[in-house]
Amino acid sequence: MNETKQKILNAALDLFSQKGFSAVSIRDICKVVDIKESSIYYHFKNKQAIFDELLQQFESIATELMSQLDQGSMTLPDTFEENLLEKTCHCFFENYLMDDYCNKIMRMLSIEHLHSEEMQKIYDEWIFDKPLHFQGKMFSLLGAAGIVKAADSNYLAVKFYAPIFLFMQRWLFCGELTEECRQTFRENAYYHVNKFFHEMGDK
Repeated sequence: MNETKQKILNAALDLFSQKGFSAVSIRDICKVVDIKESSIYYHFKNKQAIFDELLQQFESIATELMSQLDQGSMTLPDTFEENLLEKTCHCFFENYLMDDYCNKIMRMLSIEHLHSEEMQKIYDEWIFDKPLHFQGKMFSLLGAAGIVKAADSNYLAVKFYAPIFLFMQRWLFCGELTEECRQTFRENAYYHVNKFFHEMGDK
């Protein structure tokens, strides 16, 4: 990719994640990259085109991740005892929620979904719909395999995900994503995961 184009995308993503999409202007992006507006319009039709390219890359990363998670779940119940749960959580936490690129997109969506119907749909899809769908399927498989108590898998997904969403909002989507924030999220999220599955496994 052209170096200037990549700088524009990087600067735009940083600004969008800090202020939201609607609050950032082409001029703001130009200041960060130190180029004229004409240079941006050479590479992009408008600000929406910048967002579209950023989102396309995010969806490509996120779709591949969800595919990996799906493939991992297909091995149940044989590999569950071989740290499948830990590997699944690591993949979702480290390669999605705390991945620098994905995190910036999700922080932008967290800001912007209140002001745009389009952003709300994207936010719902990647923050709620797809994670809950996967988790519901996972609980269904775990229940059928007798690894956890049989129950409404969609309800279990919500019960499992709600604290994680709380931790996301508190430490991953609020301000700069520091290593301290990452570590605090890990401690709380993994404590919840281990406690939840321990209690679900008690019959």
